[in-house]
Amino acid sequence: MTLLLLLVLAGIPVLGVLWIAVYGSLTTVDGLFMSLILLAMSGILGTTALFELRRPKSAASFGGRAVAGGMVQSGRVQDVVFYEAHVGEPNKSIVTLTNDGRALQTLVVEGDARNALPVGQKVQVTLRKQHGQNVLADVVYS
Repeated sequence: MTLLLLLVLAGIPVLGVLWIAVYGSLTTVDGLFMSLILLAMSGILGTTALFELRRPKSAASFGGRAVAGGMVQSGRVQDVVFYEAHVGEPNKSIVTLTNDGRALQTLVVEGDARNALPVGQKVQVTLRKQHGQNVLADVVYS
């Protein structure tokens, strides 16, 4: 859905450049700069669509799988960084998992996960969604 929207939005400025070319004002300074601006907008949206197309679609490519309780990720904990949020917003931990030193997976978890996920430990983490945030449901140490 996002890819289709980006492609449609990238095509609209190109139609504007064609309209400027058809009505003959492409050779004026105004027409030239408007065409450059429209082509830049189209290029940015087209590049974003290309990156969206090349992005991995799911966590299954890293070794994660969906279960009834939520999403399961496994790997060795490389880093856990805790961020305190402003008043009224939940604190977050950013957990970096590595898969035998090859692939990295970054998880954003609500709350302080520094004690639950010690650095260097191989873990299997089960996450569940609560109010749009990932919450640690279970941690299995290997």
